[in-house]
Amino acid sequence: MDKLLRILSDGEYHSGEELGKLLGISRTAIWKQMQKVEALGLPVESQKGCGYRVAGGLDLLIHGMVYKQLSSKARGMLRQLDIEATVTSTNELAKKRAESAHSSGLVILAEQQTNGRGRRGRDWISPYGCNLYLSLVWGFDGGVSALEGLSLAVGVAVRKAIMRMGVEPSAHKELSAHKESSANKESLANQEPSASKVPLELKWPNDLLWKKRKVGGILLEVIGDPAGFCQIIIGVGLNVAMSKNHAEGIDQGWANLVELGQGGASRNKLAGAVVDELLLLLDKYHELGFKHYRDEWHQYDAYANEIVTLLLMDKSVEGVARGVDHSGALRLEINGEIKTFSGGEVSLRGGE
Repeated sequence: MDKLLRILSDGEYHSGEELGKLLGISRTAIWKQMQKVEALGLPVESQKGCGYRVAGGLDLLIHGMVYKQLSSKARGMLRQLDIEATVTSTNELAKKRAESAHSSGLVILAEQQTNGRGRRGRDWISPYGCNLYLSLVWGFDGGVSALEGLSLAVGVAVRKAIMRMGVEPSAHKELSAHKESSANKESLANQEPSASKVPLELKWPNDLLWKKRKVGGILLEVIGDPAGFCQIIIGVGLNVAMSKNHAEGIDQGWANLVELGQGGASRNKLAGAVVDELLLLLDKYHELGFKHYRDEWHQYDAYANEIVTLLLMDKSVEGVARGVDHSGALRLEINGEIKTFSGGEVSLRGGE
């Protein structure tokens, strides 16, 4: 079916006879194949005398086009780049390969995930051919202590990759200043900023937001020796052009890069930019650590100086978000005292 999808990716009509000749199968077999294409959730249209098409076409991932976006430094670090059609999840596949062999430098991209996962086991809706699903494996000496703040630094790197696609970040410092003044906040609330004036922000510990709606998420998993050599699987999911038709089951606000003014952005260029930025980050992370990325993370902190509710395993706490410390732990001001929170079981929600 991969070859059929490549043909249909142009968005034009193709007759059953034409498709049959190109694929070397009967017109009846073409009809059955088109049913499978439709089962992927793609907008298949058929018209008598014209044939079949996927409305709007498909921006399918192509190995050479992704690789072309990489810097010479990143190319030297890349061990293997795989592009899969449909997987349960890219992280699951990457984890299996890392468990069976040293896989540092492996990157896996997929057109679709059938069991995509977010943080705390949540489902990550992963329709075919319209978003970005990526996992990268990297080896670290020194165990998990060497990974402090990595999920936040990855957020910074992914945001930078998106900016390379031409999204205007806007004057975020001006917006941050508004957050610190209640009078200005009221003034800002009465103005609806344009898309180009709303920055792509970072939410602790692993999300990218636009207008407080989720654009992307990051999932880190570790295998190996917690105190020695380990391999980290970095999973990145980005909503690129997902439509509302795909959004059934999503229980939170979401947005995609089309809404940020990136309707024409190539998934191949985006994938290449993300891989490039991640590899460059990982190359020096053992030396630089999170402290090198902390200021940039603070610059785009979605909840800076806002009242938030922090959901823990067995309770919730409320306070004012005061950024993160040198290790990436959340700093929360509670009754005038700064307390820090870290760990994979912490979730953040905007307060009233």
